[in-house]
Amino acid sequence: MSTHARPGWMEKPRPATQAAKAVALVAVVLLVCVPFLVILSTSLASQREVVANGGWVLWPQHPTLKAYRDILDGGIVTHALGVSAGVTLVGTLLSLVCTVTLAYALSRPGVFGGKPVLLLILFTFLFPPGMIPGFLLVKELGVLDSYSSLILPVLVNVFNLVVLRGFFQGIPEELYEAARLDGAGDWRVLWSVVLPLSKAALAVVGLFYAVAYWNSWFYASLYLESDHWPLQQVLRTYVVAGSGRTDTTVGEGTVNAPQTVQMAVLVIATVPILLVYPFLQKYFTKGVLTGAVKS
Repeated sequence: MSTHARPGWMEKPRPATQAAKAVALVAVVLLVCVPFLVILSTSLASQREVVANGGWVLWPQHPTLKAYRDILDGGIVTHALGVSAGVTLVGTLLSLVCTVTLAYALSRPGVFGGKPVLLLILFTFLFPPGMIPGFLLVKELGVLDSYSSLILPVLVNVFNLVVLRGFFQGIPEELYEAARLDGAGDWRVLWSVVLPLSKAALAVVGLFYAVAYWNSWFYASLYLESDHWPLQQVLRTYVVAGSGRTDTTVGEGTVNAPQTVQMAVLVIATVPILLVYPFLQKYFTKGVLTGAVKS
């Protein structure tokens, strides 16, 4: 009985190869996790310990929540957190509704004006408007210094639109035809056929929108007064130009270590979106790759 050699990719990895992979994996995990640990530890350290360690603490000897109490008692971060949460929830919902309906319309063959509209949308992706035209448009629309200015300019993302359009085109045409034979209209087909089959893509696109809204600070610096800033803009103020806020008092708290307060704000700005990501991670590969197969 003749035997054939296995291809190289089917052979069992050698112990040295497995050990090298394990070392590389551990190194990558440490590179990712250690900075987060340092940020969290520094935010929990006491003022004296932070100063003694040169501004950074890997493991606090006497953890304290004083930095968190100081910044939350002042009301600035609390208000900014509410602004970011509201803008993220409302913006993600509106963006999903507009993106889904537009992607569905552009994915169906024979739609009047479908190709010109698609080319126009792709043109905006290749040649985005500048900062000054965007500011003038927001001003003329009358939404300057309004939370709408954080949502309307980025309501539909072209990349997310193309991903959903490709996903909708990948749904078997027989399902559309069967729904039509049952007397379903476009809205019924979208709601009863397309959306239930697109949960993975919708989860990915929704997370993309949520992360973009949550992390947005540039539009807030252009269109909003400081009283209406979201959390990321407040975080930028603390970290980049935070000397005026952190080396004196925050709210009615006493003097605190600048690095401690900055890291505490950074933790507050990062944790909410990190808590959402694990629940949607399983949809990432399926949703993105499936939507990108056909365009």
